[in-house]
Amino acid sequence: MDRVWRCGRFELSLDVTLVMGVLNATPDSFSDGGEFDDPILAVEHGRQMVADGAAIIDVGGESTRPGADEVSPAEEISRVRPVVSTLARDFGVPVSVDTRHASVARAAVQAGASIVNDVSGFRDPEMLDVALGCDAGLVIMHMLGEPKTMQAEPHYGDVADEVGRYLLGRARTLEELGVARERICIDPGIGFGKTLEQNLELLRRLPELAAYGYPVLVGSSRKSLIGMVLDEPDPKQRLEGSLAIAAWSAAHGADIVRVHDVNETVRVLRMWRAIEGESA
Repeated sequence: MDRVWRCGRFELSLDVTLVMGVLNATPDSFSDGGEFDDPILAVEHGRQMVADGAAIIDVGGESTRPGADEVSPAEEISRVRPVVSTLARDFGVPVSVDTRHASVARAAVQAGASIVNDVSGFRDPEMLDVALGCDAGLVIMHMLGEPKTMQAEPHYGDVADEVGRYLLGRARTLEELGVARERICIDPGIGFGKTLEQNLELLRRLPELAAYGYPVLVGSSRKSLIGMVLDEPDPKQRLEGSLAIAAWSAAHGADIVRVHDVNETVRVLRMWRAIEGESA
């Protein structure tokens, strides 16, 4: 039987790596802040990503870049709800909400979101209640601390082991509470409280995370580790690095890659599958 990720009314086949398009409805995200904070522009960008081959659209209303200030849940809801509701109604792909606030997740699910992408890894008991009260797919992401402080000297003994054990522990907690295993996806949180070498180590050891048996999501598009490796300070000029990590991740166990540049990523993965001898 095919591997699937159950996300509300959607059953996503994991036979090939899926592309999740990033849609930041924020004024201050690190690479495209302010470009899509108008709901009309955000919806149009989502429509274009679907046309380019995105299997999922991930809508965020709070920047989680290192050092970012918090946004009130009410403000976050006002940013994401109109975008989520229109995309979920009109475009035929699952819409994800990228949040760490239970009230935002609940409002987005009520508006039609089929995935809750919790960047704080379902640490909040209220987020567990949201998970239990809906049938959405759930992304458990690892983040060390909070966005404002997560890059202040992050330390691990064995980063892949510690991140993996954290994700497995949160997944098991959800299952023990009654969440179906088929709804759960794990994300190592590239760039969220990790140094350059720690991020690279996590990417090298993706097969260890994949071995847990849950769908694995990798989000590294345009992030600072690429800027460090390529000596490129402008996030929008990090396409080559983003594509390299997407291809590497797909080849080493990632089921979903979360990206800003959907068209280019879809084409790279199509070419890679052709070389592998799979259907392009």
